[in-house]
Amino acid sequence: MPQWQGKSKGTRFGYSIFIGILQRWGVMPAYFLLRFVSTYYFLFSWKTSRATWYYFRQRLQFSWWKSLGLLYRNYYLFGQTIIDRIVLMSGVKNRFSFDFDGEQHLHDMVKNGKGGLLLSAHIGNWEIAGYLLKRLNTRINIVMFDGEHQKVKEYLEGVTGSRNARIIVIREDLSHIYQITEALGNNELVCMHADRFMDGNKTLLLELLNEEAHFPAGPFILTAKLKVPVSFVFAMKDSALHYHFYATEGKCFESPDRQALPSIIGQAFARAMEEKVRAYPAQWYNYYAFWKK
Repeated sequence: MPQWQGKSKGTRFGYSIFIGILQRWGVMPAYFLLRFVSTYYFLFSWKTSRATWYYFRQRLQFSWWKSLGLLYRNYYLFGQTIIDRIVLMSGVKNRFSFDFDGEQHLHDMVKNGKGGLLLSAHIGNWEIAGYLLKRLNTRINIVMFDGEHQKVKEYLEGVTGSRNARIIVIREDLSHIYQITEALGNNELVCMHADRFMDGNKTLLLELLNEEAHFPAGPFILTAKLKVPVSFVFAMKDSALHYHFYATEGKCFESPDRQALPSIIGQAFARAMEEKVRAYPAQWYNYYAFWKK
């Protein structure tokens, strides 16, 4: 079974170095320094590399040399996602550009007056996706594990200022369910990841890249019960300074078999997720054993 602890790597000191460079010299010098940090993880972080290596070699069936190159690129792009998030949310001068594919689907969800769920994964740059959603005329609620180390979290929030969205933290007492329901009742959008779970949570077995994998059951059970439209959204990096935002049409899933509905929704999400990882193989930042085997 996957063993993910809900925490991101990185220290307050490490973040402060990159933020200082960004504020003084901009994005590209920070990317240059990132080359050295990425090389360190590429050479010495085999515990996290093992899962990514399996994904490249066994699931995507890339050659040994191609997988090796993508492994380094994966760490490098992951570092860029953190830098890009800081740049855009703190107002550092930049030359980022964006394409929007399917944005009208989200505007339509807001116009319908029922709110909606936006499901994504640790693919591309989810924080950037949340930032871009401010273009919509409604409040955005992001459901997340409160897993970042507290000092790093406080430091980043101090630099970037208040978030442009409301954070709903997943609680053991399930109080987050009431917050989600309230947000939807106010015609707001609720965003959540649907590709990771904490050990002990209920899961669904869904097919991804021709192999069964464990997905968190919660997002799909919630979608089935609330009967609100759901869209799958991703923000992928096309080049150093360009992002491409994707959103599928909002859909209310139905089935005569209510018990099977979460799995139906989950498999549709897995197909959308597979489409993106095949198109952007180095941009899935999964560092634990994901597949059942």
